Amino acid sequence: MAISSTPVSAHGRWSAQVAERPPALDLEAGLFTWRDPERIAASLLQSAHGSTRRKRSAYASAMAMLCLYINRAGRKLDPEQRQVLEAAKGSLRRQAAA
Repeated sequence: MAISSTPVSAHGRWSAQVAERPPALDLEAGLFTWRDPERIAASLLQSAHGSTRRKRSAYASAMAMLCLYINRAGRKLDPEQRQVLEAAKGSLRRQAAA
């Protein structure tokens, strides 16, 4: 059995740190369960524009939050909801460019 060459920090794994620290965006309740990609994208972008804790552009922060949720949900994410969230990525790109 091989030993991992990547040491675990004194604070634990990076994924645990992501879950523990407060997010840079204040999101509406149930945002990732909505069925309308346009509404999800608009809400994420609005939250990003209103945040004083983000360290990058509003678009980048909104997209990062969306991708983080999709990746953290993994296989537990309902396939239909995954399609909605993937469509929200495209909608977010369009809304940010406008």
